[in-house]
Amino acid sequence: MKKFIMAALGGTLAGTLLTTQIAGPLLAQEDARSTSVYEQLDLFGDVFERIRASYVEDVDERALIEAAINGMLQSLDPHSSFLPPAEAEDMREHTRGSFGGLGIEVTQKEGWVEVVSPMDGTPAFEAGIESGDIITHVDGENLFGLTLNEAVVLMRGPVGKEIIITVVRKDVDEPFDVSIIRDEIKLTAATVRAVGKTVVLRLTTFNDQTYPNMAEGLAKVVDEMGGMDNVEGFVLDLRNNPGGLVSSAIAIADAFLEEGEIMSTRGRDPEESERVNARPGDLTEGKPLVVLINGGSASSSEIVSGALQDHHRGIIVGVQSFGKGSVQSLMPLRGDGMMRLTTARYYTPSGRSIQALGISPDIVVVQPPRTPEGEEVEEVVDRFSRTEAELRGALDNDSLTEDQRAEIIAAQEAAEEAAKLRDEDFQLSYAVDLLKGLATISGQ
Repeated sequence: MKKFIMAALGGTLAGTLLTTQIAGPLLAQEDARSTSVYEQLDLFGDVFERIRASYVEDVDERALIEAAINGMLQSLDPHSSFLPPAEAEDMREHTRGSFGGLGIEVTQKEGWVEVVSPMDGTPAFEAGIESGDIITHVDGENLFGLTLNEAVVLMRGPVGKEIIITVVRKDVDEPFDVSIIRDEIKLTAATVRAVGKTVVLRLTTFNDQTYPNMAEGLAKVVDEMGGMDNVEGFVLDLRNNPGGLVSSAIAIADAFLEEGEIMSTRGRDPEESERVNARPGDLTEGKPLVVLINGGSASSSEIVSGALQDHHRGIIVGVQSFGKGSVQSLMPLRGDGMMRLTTARYYTPSGRSIQALGISPDIVVVQPPRTPEGEEVEEVVDRFSRTEAELRGALDNDSLTEDQRAEIIAAQEAAEEAAKLRDEDFQLSYAVDLLKGLATISGQ
């Protein structure tokens, strides 16, 4: 399979001019265009020299050039940008799964910084930051008008140091401050656990470790459950997963598909279009699959969920995803910097682009809001919850053997555990119940 690792797409356009009557005007237009570009570059040089010579204070010439490059890239779309050497190294660390910060993936929206998703177990997640939150200030400093990189730099800092961010949240009347202690972010790309007879695969990001972590964890948990025959189905949890390496997304989708297209990319040049197909082999052996998504599921998460949805391999449950349908290439530059440039759009196997639309779930399930820390939840007691067995003088059931009685008790305990899960994670509980229903219908 061809490996997509955010590499630059390149190519040349070649052709033969049929007549000199066509070639003459075309060459003249090209010459005029080149002259205009050189004039604009001369204008840039003139402005740069005047700033350096006449600005009220001394200027950092390197910073001026970097700001000009970044401005040029960010004028294209919200995801193209220039990464100076320090930020380029942070990006390399991110794809390796370890970096410092708050633990949030952000983008820019109308001049403000918007949270794509908080990452599981990070300071931002624990502080209650949610997908869709707008961060307006960091330690009192207004972020409006800053580049995305500049805003991210303000949120970085020494591990263990407190930062105060001001948040605007939908359906909350006033902005509010959130205190977060910076920490080193070490992401576990994938975790696997059993919930009853369901195997839950939780992916937090797509990096070099995502597929190996998932495959190893899946094999271990299935073995602990006594083999695939004891598994009713799988839940692939992509909620609040902001994406990452396209190559990792392809590997994950391929893990559940026996054949067919996973995704395609289309760049500026039609000849550079690429299609990636699945190879034989399904880690789950065709067992029922439910995929969980929400507004924080973006980019690579949408590649995976879109492929599984188009092939009818999994039932998509949750709410509409983020809608980032473009591919960014990381291009090394001289001086150890990098350029992140949007080079293609990606499409699901059916040929649909999810750019600005997202993946629509097959079943919409909204997660109830988290209870604010320290707020007590009133426990509701069902006054009709007494059973026959609790009544004084109730008859014993003498038609069951001890083994049958133990089996019924075990089933009751499993149902009670499932009910507890609804309080902890309603969407996941729904997915587990759905798989249990599918298993019941199919007689497994």
